[in-house]
Amino acid sequence: MNGGLFDDSAALGTPAADLRRNPASDAPLAERLRPASLEELLGQDHLVGPGAPLRRAVEAGDFGSMVFWGPPGTGKTTLALLLARGSDLEFRPFSAVLAGIKDVRAAMLEAERLRRHGGRRTLLFVDEIHRFNKAQQDAFLPFVERGDVVLIGATTENPSFEVVGPLLSRLSVHVLKPLREEHLIGLLERALADVQRGLGARRLTATPGQLEALARYASGDARRALVALETAARQHDVGDAIGDASLEAVFQGRALLYDKSGEQHYDLVSALHKSIRSSDPDAALYWLVRMLRGGEEPLYLARRLVRIASEDVGLADPNALRMAMAARDAFHFLGSPEGELALAELAVYLAVAPKSDAVYRAFGEVQDLVARGYAEPVPLHLRNASTALMKNLGYGKDYQHAHDQEHAVSEMECLPERLAGRRFYEPSGRGWEARVREHLDRLRAEVESRRSKR
Repeated sequence: MNGGLFDDSAALGTPAADLRRNPASDAPLAERLRPASLEELLGQDHLVGPGAPLRRAVEAGDFGSMVFWGPPGTGKTTLALLLARGSDLEFRPFSAVLAGIKDVRAAMLEAERLRRHGGRRTLLFVDEIHRFNKAQQDAFLPFVERGDVVLIGATTENPSFEVVGPLLSRLSVHVLKPLREEHLIGLLERALADVQRGLGARRLTATPGQLEALARYASGDARRALVALETAARQHDVGDAIGDASLEAVFQGRALLYDKSGEQHYDLVSALHKSIRSSDPDAALYWLVRMLRGGEEPLYLARRLVRIASEDVGLADPNALRMAMAARDAFHFLGSPEGELALAELAVYLAVAPKSDAVYRAFGEVQDLVARGYAEPVPLHLRNASTALMKNLGYGKDYQHAHDQEHAVSEMECLPERLAGRRFYEPSGRGWEARVREHLDRLRAEVESRRSKR
């Protein structure tokens, strides 16, 4: 289930008592390590750090209904629970996957009754609120408007698109960030050391590289990191050093002992890029899969492939860049593992496509030229004469409108005088660019012919 840090899908939809302040010793590791205070909440200082909006609201005991938007395992459920505790509100959690709108409506009616009889206000937490349709979401409106409940909805989807407008207008939106690797590594170290709530009594050890691999695997999700650690720990006796083999088993064959910020990362991405540039689809697939299985961020690979499309394929196949953007969007839409196939398709396409770096080289040449001080004024004939003064100064004089010329070709020079006649872009003879080259050659020949007849 997607939701907050250490979410327990079995608990959502049950009374708050099941979300214990002191979980049983046989509870899952992620539940035992659920933050007990805002200070323990990882990675959300922009919301709950000193002077941050939610911190001030809790300290003042005054906050309204809201939406928490963020990836799985970032603290949405936990933050709602801590807000309820800090403001002495009754905490009623529900999951839109496990509970129906009738259950939630009944809870809202009970909250209304309690409030009007002088009881505590209720914080109604609805995880995956985007799973409710428009009509179901509308059921929250009267209760939120009257203040009978404090509604906190949690979603992994953009609330602008997934929460109906009338309800969203009555909610403040708070964005939770994915946990950074250093947050997750610290959490894993704490889990191994904590005797009361963690695995400390088992005296297990793990190397820094293994903890980094666990953190990469978790992709910003604390629950995922702790579940993986606990699963690996079950394969070992008291006092053992956690073995790489147990981690590989947990991660189902992913080659996790791969440093995505170190030399191996750069070696692998270089191999991928150069294999595609060398038109070797088999090698391109191999290096792509090596990086994906090693825990590389797929969107990093998508960005690299977009770069290859413009840098190495270029106008030899103008469709390459469109394919690259489509593959990026497909991965963003599908996620892993399904979306990885779109990246594989793109890598093969780019490898077999004709290659040209002509635009890349031309762009670099012009950049270098401008950097060396060739910031030339715009020729007068290319300037717009939007006032009489500008016209009297010669703005627009001798401008030739290409569409009025034969074949829509003008012999007018468009570069500044110091650069007149310079050629930066010289298309290759490969793929679609071969046609571009023929076309440019014809245009340039026609322009020279006209100029010679003046």
